[in-house]
Amino acid sequence: MDHKTYIKSLYIIAVLFFVFGFVTWINAMLIPYFKICCELNNLESYFVAFAFYISYLFISFPASLLLKKVGFKNGMMIGFFVMAIGAFIFVPAALMRNYLVFLIGLFTLGAGLAVLQTAANPYVTILGPKESAAMRFSIMGICNKFAGILAPLLFAAVILKSSDQALFEQVKTMSAVERAPLLDELIRRVILPYSCVAAILVLLGILVRFSSLPEINTENEDEVTAESNKGKSNIFQFPHLILGAIAIFVHVGSQVIAVDTIIGYAHAMDISLLEAKVFPSYTLTATIVGYILGISLIPKYLSQVFALRACILLGVVFTLCIVFCSGRVTILGHQADISIWFIVLLGFANSMIWAGIWPLSMDRLGRFIKIGAAILIMGLSGNAVMPLVYGQLADQYGLQNAYLVLLPCYLYLLFYAYRGYKLERWFNS
Repeated sequence: MDHKTYIKSLYIIAVLFFVFGFVTWINAMLIPYFKICCELNNLESYFVAFAFYISYLFISFPASLLLKKVGFKNGMMIGFFVMAIGAFIFVPAALMRNYLVFLIGLFTLGAGLAVLQTAANPYVTILGPKESAAMRFSIMGICNKFAGILAPLLFAAVILKSSDQALFEQVKTMSAVERAPLLDELIRRVILPYSCVAAILVLLGILVRFSSLPEINTENEDEVTAESNKGKSNIFQFPHLILGAIAIFVHVGSQVIAVDTIIGYAHAMDISLLEAKVFPSYTLTATIVGYILGISLIPKYLSQVFALRACILLGVVFTLCIVFCSGRVTILGHQADISIWFIVLLGFANSMIWAGIWPLSMDRLGRFIKIGAAILIMGLSGNAVMPLVYGQLADQYGLQNAYLVLLPCYLYLLFYAYRGYKLERWFNS
């Protein structure tokens, strides 16, 4: 495509990634809010993330078939409409204060997002040279994480009041009969913001359908790719892709733990919910700093593989510091244990991992690229599983010790960054 079309396409995809981030990272605020309003324990509250992300496991493959049939733009429109349905489900869920119905709405939101992600991520990979794919993913990541910074702050501004902290403390001492009307009033505050989100999603679906975003033919292969893939009949003959999907699984799981658990961790340090709401924004800001460095340095000064390995090693170091470092410090006006700031720094460590894994996993797929993208998007179900594992460990061993679950994630990522992405055949073939 010509340069003008390339730039327009990047702008449109950037808007999509902003929407992804806004809808996704608002869960960081929903988890502690539902925990109070629906009277949940740690494990139950993290079913917010589970319901949202498990949809990727079930929807991504059908999404690839949908895209193959209707094309990228029609598929994106359908994805937006499905997301809008999920947002509208919040209205009856709030009126009934029914956690299960909320989870159905979250699953539906995630289903629509799975369709969008299956379409948008391959676009970023194949819009330009593969050597600069990490740079393009960094640009998209900035849009995604900037939306993630805004989402919990805007959501908190709409649903929280300055007097709520005292109300949350009073609720703990009330009888069930006294609590019910107060909790009903609290939960119904989500109706207006999610109704607005639903309307915006419908509008975006219509706009993207009639946008100038070009359709990309992924069925044709160049001579080198065609020769490499000769005799290959299914996606499981690409070990670097399958191992990459596992890498996506553990990476996004570790990333969502860093963002979605930090409010609860801060709240456990006697930091009010109104004050704690900013900590996900700090983590995502650290991620944006990493993206900016990626745009500046890749591929001119650093290879995307080197950046991937460096970020993973930082993740190992920061995880150990979270668990084994302690002591009260005052930073940015917050008095808290120093370990919480290493959770913030995980945002920086995670910044270039997604951008590194995607182009390495999608390399050499040729005509298998849509189904390959679906396999990778299925890896986003790690966002569903890992917070539950963390929540279970937190209930048993404490919030701080539970962060040790991140260590095996980063160790697997090290394997992929040094060995896994190079594999062209399975070990016994």
